[in-house]
Amino acid sequence: MSSDSQGSVKGEAAMMLSPSAPVSSQGPSLSPSATSKPPELPDELVQAGWSKCWSRRENRPYYFNRFTNQSLWEVPVLGQHDVISDPLGLNAAPAEGGDGHLGNGQRKRRSSEEQGAGPNILKRAKVEPTTPISPSTPGIKPWSAALDEKQMPAATPATPSPTPAPYRPAVIYWDLDVQTNAVIREHPPANHLPPHPEIELQRAQLVTKLRQHYHELCHQREGIDPPRESFNRWLLERKVIDKGHDPLLPSDCDPIISPSMFREVMNDIPIRLSRIKYKEEARKLLFKYAEAAKKMIDSRNASPESRKVVKWNSEDTMNWLRRDHSASKEDYMDRLEHLRQQCGPHVTAVAKDSVEGICSKIYQLSAEYSRRLRQTHLSLLQDPPTEACASPQQSRLVYCYPVRLALPSPPLPRVELHFENDVACLRFRGEMVKVNRGHFSKLELLYRYSCIDDPRFEKFLSRVWCLLKRYQVMFGSGANEGTGLQGALPMSVFEALNRQFGVSFECFASPLNCYFKQFCSAFPDTDGFFGSRGPFLSFCPASGSFEANPPFCEELMDAMVMHFEDLLGRSSEPLSFIVFVPEWRDPVTPALTRMEGSRFLRHQLSVTAYEHEYRSGSQHICKRDEMYYRAVHGTAVLFLQNDAGFAKWAPTPERLAELMAAYRPSTSRPASLSSPGPAHSTPVDRDSAPRSADRTQSSVMSPGSHDSNNNSSSSSGSSPQDKVAAV
Repeated sequence: MSSDSQGSVKGEAAMMLSPSAPVSSQGPSLSPSATSKPPELPDELVQAGWSKCWSRRENRPYYFNRFTNQSLWEVPVLGQHDVISDPLGLNAAPAEGGDGHLGNGQRKRRSSEEQGAGPNILKRAKVEPTTPISPSTPGIKPWSAALDEKQMPAATPATPSPTPAPYRPAVIYWDLDVQTNAVIREHPPANHLPPHPEIELQRAQLVTKLRQHYHELCHQREGIDPPRESFNRWLLERKVIDKGHDPLLPSDCDPIISPSMFREVMNDIPIRLSRIKYKEEARKLLFKYAEAAKKMIDSRNASPESRKVVKWNSEDTMNWLRRDHSASKEDYMDRLEHLRQQCGPHVTAVAKDSVEGICSKIYQLSAEYSRRLRQTHLSLLQDPPTEACASPQQSRLVYCYPVRLALPSPPLPRVELHFENDVACLRFRGEMVKVNRGHFSKLELLYRYSCIDDPRFEKFLSRVWCLLKRYQVMFGSGANEGTGLQGALPMSVFEALNRQFGVSFECFASPLNCYFKQFCSAFPDTDGFFGSRGPFLSFCPASGSFEANPPFCEELMDAMVMHFEDLLGRSSEPLSFIVFVPEWRDPVTPALTRMEGSRFLRHQLSVTAYEHEYRSGSQHICKRDEMYYRAVHGTAVLFLQNDAGFAKWAPTPERLAELMAAYRPSTSRPASLSSPGPAHSTPVDRDSAPRSADRTQSSVMSPGSHDSNNNSSSSSGSSPQDKVAAV
């Protein structure tokens, strides 16, 4: 009996008919009527996973859902209830007919009992059916009230049935109803290649391979692990000056040697210094540094003078450690500082060529991967781009609009979507990316607002997969790695900025962490369909009020300030930039110094460390209780405005008071973390906050949780107290 039942189930599953696949003409007919073709299911049922099948045992058709493994004898009705979340149908809407009080699952069970024994019930993991996302689906509306009013009435469905309520996030971290006041000059469509899942998958593999090469080179040539997130900072620093075609991999930079990567690798030679809390740790670190410096100078092609200085200082330190066992932690740290001052220049000199070789090799591999990707991408396009002459600058002023691509998008392959609890999972060729359902709904709204070439959402899932994969690859694979690139201000601060200073635009954001629907981001090819105006350094507004919370890469921040001053100097219309940067003072960063001396600076605020918080860079996938964290650095808030902007959005005491009040952490949330970094990192003490030289390892400690792991202000002569407080 059991074997017959199992065979029946397998036979029924084997008979499942795809809505789009033709039925084979060979063999016995699977339909009761061989001459008439079974009617197609409505489009909304097909998108929800339903297909029509034939039961050999019962000799009649039934309907099967591939997402929920649910089977029904009767035509399924969307909107009844989910047998997983509501198995008894308590929340189901009554349906027409005698069985109106029964849910789909109950009608199936009742019909099966009338006919006889039914198939075995198989327990499955909780996987919810796919919600139709096409705007052409009858009755479906997004959960934004503002969009409900703008949307046209839906067409009458072919078969009257209730429609499912769209997903509504429990907490919304954005306001997409704010209209922009940013005015730009009209420009032609961009010449970026349209995104494609095949190319994005290949790019992800090549970037992962490049990261592995970097790791191996640091180990083989210098015997160290690469500095934490230094590869991410290298990508940021290179893209500031890169003129190549690839959106992620640098391929046309001058100079070839990255100052950021060179600086950070040199700072970890001969060993990486770590945070010191106890005397024994300081003693051990001093011994390791002396031993590593002596070993390095013996194994490299150093001058006789360098060998003499390093060996004498290293041996003197080791002898001192053997003699003196009563030294304090401060004594060991002072000795380490002296040793670094004596040996550091000689160690740097012998390692210079090797480290430059690492930087050069990584850049050359990146350029080769970029060339290979472009060739493959061009082969997928139906109409390869031609070299067009630069069009003249348009003179018409318009409100800013999303990036438009000049090249039409080719047909995109299918991407599978299913929901696991509150997480949307998108799969392509075995590669899965995830985003919580709230942010998935946000991406759908941004797509409705911004995309003009896909009204039926036929390419929506493929483009979402490309976007999520791009940011996943840029972040890296380590725990919490790269999330500092996506940190954001709290909602209350954005609300105050919009209410008091007319801010409606973010200069550094992404579709995943933006608060407004108008923003600049790093990747115009993938983000333009979701509202991006392109990279900020190529965005030239004539007027408007802007918020800028850049990734904390010093090369990028310096270029940002130069762009601010150029825009403010050229425009006579109201123009305002409110900038949020870490308040690093020992020594001060070049970008902060330049802004404080700018003729456009109208006011400056300082928000105390630990007394304000920020949204996590992994907000699109993290848990709700991990959404906010306390900032361990102070934050400098600077108001850069031209005369017209100052007259319109002046930082008056009343406005500043409301802004500072919005920065206070909410008491309704649980105690937030001190940093979004790895769990094994040690929290920073209040009285030992990291200084500027700590930026080598302090990405998890930046106020905006942007990429603060840069140590361009560090030098080989910086004190070990500064350096060891980094991790």
